[in-house]
Amino acid sequence: MAAILPLHLPDHLPTLLISTVGFAAVHHLVAPEFAQFLLGKKAWDALGTRDRVGWQSHASSLVHSLLILPLAARCLHIPALAADRAFGWDPRAGTLFAVTSGYFLWDSVVCIVHYEGIGFMVHGLACLAIYLNAFRPFLAYYGSRFLLWELSTPFLNIHWMLDKTGQTGSPLQFVNGLILLSTFAGARLAYGSIMSYQFSQTLFESRDGLPSAVFAGYAFGNLILNGLNVFWFTRMIVALRKRFNSGKKDRGNDNTAGAKGRPISQANTTTADGTARVKKRN
Repeated sequence: MAAILPLHLPDHLPTLLISTVGFAAVHHLVAPEFAQFLLGKKAWDALGTRDRVGWQSHASSLVHSLLILPLAARCLHIPALAADRAFGWDPRAGTLFAVTSGYFLWDSVVCIVHYEGIGFMVHGLACLAIYLNAFRPFLAYYGSRFLLWELSTPFLNIHWMLDKTGQTGSPLQFVNGLILLSTFAGARLAYGSIMSYQFSQTLFESRDGLPSAVFAGYAFGNLILNGLNVFWFTRMIVALRKRFNSGKKDRGNDNTAGAKGRPISQANTTTADGTARVKKRN
């Protein structure tokens, strides 16, 4: 097995398997209870399969981001990784990649079983392949840094949940939206662009020791992900403006508006648009 798998993967397989089982438990056991706590049991029982899977996927994503951020942060100042950004290794990075690989493995299974779209499946499988390949070792220095992109993910999931609990356009969602935009811009656009530039430099310097397909795949993927971050950021701004502009109209035109600033009947049926669903996975 050691001859077939990436060099350091066998040492971390138990952690990867525990992570996969753990996220399966979050999906099937924790998420339904959490959703029932927020929605009420009757509302949860009335949801269709697609809506239930939405709650389960967002809850799993939330847990992953909260778990992975401190694990990634502790890998930022490891001398062995800094000394060799292309091929350096440290067991702490292995733990980080095992946990996140377990999540993306489970996430990919959910996408395939429930067919949440080809884009989601490709994203999950691509992330799984990248972090499994880091065990060779390869680019472990950057793996921990790119996982800091998850800094905006908790606020994105909270934004989605506020939509689902009838709090679209509420002051709480407004504050959360500001934090979401700030963390996304800071972690992905600003810090992410700096890391992506350094990543490209390291990749180019290591090109002689890499298969052409691997070099091209990582270089192309780096460009695509940064382009998607800009695209998603603009979509987030549009989506947030639409929500709060709509909220202002409701407050001005409807005297039956509830405490959240939207008509109660409308607030109870408001759901997140497709933009929010896409951004959850990135």
